[in-house]
Amino acid sequence: MRPFQLTRRALNAAAIAVAAIAAAGGFGAAFADQKVVKIGITLPFTGADAEDANLIKNGAMIAIDEANAQGGIAGYKIVPVVYDDGTATAGQYDPAQSATNTKKLISDPLVVANVGPQMSGSGKAMSPILSEAEMATITPSSTNPDITDPRMAAQFRPKGKAVYFRTVTTDAYQGPNMANYYKVKLNVKKVYILDDSGAYGVGLANAFEAQAKKIGLEVLGHDQLDPKEADYTTALTKIKALNPDALYYGGVAQAGVKLAKQAAETIPNMIKGGGDGVAGGSFLKGGGFPAIEGWYGTNAGPHLTESPAAAGFVKTFQEKYKSTPSDYAITAYDGAKVILAAVAEVAKSGKEMNRANVREAIQNSHVETLQGTVAFDQNGDILDRTVSVFQYRHDDKYPVDDITHQLKYLEAAPQS
Repeated sequence: MRPFQLTRRALNAAAIAVAAIAAAGGFGAAFADQKVVKIGITLPFTGADAEDANLIKNGAMIAIDEANAQGGIAGYKIVPVVYDDGTATAGQYDPAQSATNTKKLISDPLVVANVGPQMSGSGKAMSPILSEAEMATITPSSTNPDITDPRMAAQFRPKGKAVYFRTVTTDAYQGPNMANYYKVKLNVKKVYILDDSGAYGVGLANAFEAQAKKIGLEVLGHDQLDPKEADYTTALTKIKALNPDALYYGGVAQAGVKLAKQAAETIPNMIKGGGDGVAGGSFLKGGGFPAIEGWYGTNAGPHLTESPAAAGFVKTFQEKYKSTPSDYAITAYDGAKVILAAVAEVAKSGKEMNRANVREAIQNSHVETLQGTVAFDQNGDILDRTVSVFQYRHDDKYPVDDITHQLKYLEAAPQS
């Protein structure tokens, strides 16, 4: 049975349970007279990226659960509102569904901020709607730079103020830094580039390509894959004939899993890598060993799951969810902590608890988190620019789905 099916049932069960409790008279004596603040969580629980989406959701939920276990934030109980922005039709995230979910969130005045989205295609659909409502979202994993580029503000934040905040850096760094890694660390001289035609994949691949050419790598070609196609043999046969040193893929798991399996047959010994779309549980579980053995991937932030500062979080996550967190589960936790700190700041200031005031508090945040101090520039981008490099290496001492031990952290990529 596929993981996202279980997740949707679990979410439905949780919704039914909450409704039953509310009908019976509320959330219990501890919260009977407590005010409520709601935080959205919008991620693709349906489709190819469901595995990673669940890890991200669970990271954010730990922050919310911790806050409520301590009596809430400044007198407010924190209530999550979870929406699925994946659809069976798309087979992954669906920008149209993301827009629908965002409208649902802003229709509820108690929703003051959101954690998500996971994917930049969803982010592009959400951001203009969020801007009109002056509601902030904090993405733990969406990296397309267009959404926060001031030159594109008229499209993505028409009311001017930043609403799209990140606890990871953008592909303006993730793509170029991996091009640097290909040249400096892997001694690549010739590379072929593929992308999955999505907003994230195209942006990442283009950023990689621009830097590759700038530093003297020979780009032999750049093709797009249709994520709904089953067979990429034509593209892979062409790449094999050109004999590059390496392949770089910009995209997510729907196309990436098929690409990995077919590349293992067609170009087994070629260096292969991508961005954070391949460095996650969905790619690990969907592609599997031996197909993904040796693939490189990146995270658009520091490696966190093996950091001493995150040891307590990792232990809690494993005990609560019986799985190993990803780095983006931690950036989701950190993003939720930033929102909670903003709620506390608004309450302390005596201002009205609304999304505009919470947005302003997020903009001015300097919050100590598991990745260090999170602060944003005026466009919503995190100030840290670290990009971490990983490689899939099967380790039979650990469960095959243990992302921390099957995807080995190597080092930070050289910055441009």
